[in-house]
Amino acid sequence: MTVANEWNFSAGPGALPAEVLDAVQEAIIALPETGMSVLCTSHRSAWFEDLLAEAEANLRDLLAVPATHGIVFLQGGSSLQFSMIPANFAPPSCDDPLYVRSGYWSAKAITEAGCVRPVAVVWDGAAEGFRTLPSAAALAERHADHPRRSAAPAYLHYVSNETVEGLQFAEAPGLADLPRVADMSSDFLSRPADVAAHAFLYAHAQKNLGPAGVTVCVLDRQLLDRVPAGLPPMLDYRTHLQHGSNYNTPPVFGIYVLTLVTRWLRDTIGGVATMQRINQEKAARLYQTLEGLGELVQMHADPRFRSVMNATFRFRDPRLDTLFLEQATAAGFSGLAGHRSLGGLRASLYNAVTPTAVARLCDFLADFAAAHG
Repeated sequence: MTVANEWNFSAGPGALPAEVLDAVQEAIIALPETGMSVLCTSHRSAWFEDLLAEAEANLRDLLAVPATHGIVFLQGGSSLQFSMIPANFAPPSCDDPLYVRSGYWSAKAITEAGCVRPVAVVWDGAAEGFRTLPSAAALAERHADHPRRSAAPAYLHYVSNETVEGLQFAEAPGLADLPRVADMSSDFLSRPADVAAHAFLYAHAQKNLGPAGVTVCVLDRQLLDRVPAGLPPMLDYRTHLQHGSNYNTPPVFGIYVLTLVTRWLRDTIGGVATMQRINQEKAARLYQTLEGLGELVQMHADPRFRSVMNATFRFRDPRLDTLFLEQATAAGFSGLAGHRSLGGLRASLYNAVTPTAVARLCDFLADFAAAHG
């Protein structure tokens, strides 16, 4: 792996494992199974039908997906799901769905859903600058006092990991028996997930799964009873389940890379639980380094809710942010600029970011602080 790939801390598209990149390089010229380039392989071929089946089987195995839940691979990123979910599962006959507004991406989801139908924000972290997350008790209290409280909301939507602010739920939030809907785009397959406790979860590929272009949706089939008549077939989840994710031309290349990543997780890493331990160790190393810099650095998230995937921070002197990025880029690091809405710095520690790369970043931070602190 080149330094550029190994020291990639971008929030997305994120790093990919070295062995996956090697296999992809070969497949772009010729797939070992067919001799044809993966970029030219038909979505109606027997090879791709087998690949779809393997991709689903691998995900079911890695996350213990129950038989009650279907899996589909879609286009349009998570942003398309922001409107598809309420269109399918919160028709006018249902009460307003509830949304947790915990950061940039959950706010985007709320705006998009609001174009489809009214929604209710049950908890909003904007007043605190999106530095904390709600407890189960706080959610229940806010729901009880909500001016638009309904007896049976369609579902509760939350984002499991906010990449911009570096916030992550340690456990899935919930309200009584309300169906949970989760955007897990940036921590999907980084740790075990209680799929059975969710009615719907989704994740675009460009963090831990592969390149941009494919989105995984895992849904409880009971939700399909809510789908109203008259939806365009492309926006109806039933269409994609019935056609095995092959209704139109799917992103063949993206699904191929995703399948390679699931093999790597299973065979090289040893499963999602092992991946979680590795990720926790990487994050602990980086946060320990940042805390050791004392007053020189300010971290964005409340320590109780810091993300294992995305560490957001800034130097108290803004000029050092600019200098750090310049020197880090010159040293071979990439992707360390904070999101445009927040500024500062961000290091994303997705599955394929190695402990060695994190250790190198920590050493670089310490050296930079010693020179400019």
